[in-house]
Amino acid sequence: MDKFTRKTSFEQWVSPLNPSLFKELVKTHQLNYYTKKLHMSSFMKLLLYTQLLGTESLRALSDAVFSEDLQRATGLDSISFSQFGRRLHQIPTTFFQTIFLDLVAQIHEKTDFQNRRKTTTPLKIMDSSTLPLNLTNHKWAEFRKTKSGVKLHLRLVFMEKGFSYPDRSVITNAIEQMKSW
Repeated sequence: MDKFTRKTSFEQWVSPLNPSLFKELVKTHQLNYYTKKLHMSSFMKLLLYTQLLGTESLRALSDAVFSEDLQRATGLDSISFSQFGRRLHQIPTTFFQTIFLDLVAQIHEKTDFQNRRKTTTPLKIMDSSTLPLNLTNHKWAEFRKTKSGVKLHLRLVFMEKGFSYPDRSVITNAIEQMKSW
């Protein structure tokens, strides 16, 4: 009998994540200690799913877990939005930053970025988006009398043939302006 070796689309989206780096970061930050259900591997798959489908809220994500395909991909049969929220709150930003920088390094390696940079200068643009936060819980990020928030500054590199990717990100208080990269 032949083995089933075809990857699902979802598995292909997850495959660029470096598994050894991921395990090392989970161990370093002790992110799976005392975890009974929502382990980091399942959590990252849910987070990726949320991003790919543009899921609007944690409650919508909780409802989506009832999909048979998503249950198979994540190894979860259900998850409450409060569990997802608590998990999201526990993870330090350095965890995501390290994963992001590793993905950028992979792109640079696959596109031979360093050698190409010597012959052409890729177009780089910067964009920022304000992410609103609850003022009660995030007073450190106040930017209006009734609102708080952070600003995600993202630099995108555009290569030939429409190929683009983010290569740098910085998070600031929403009221602050980026001074330099």
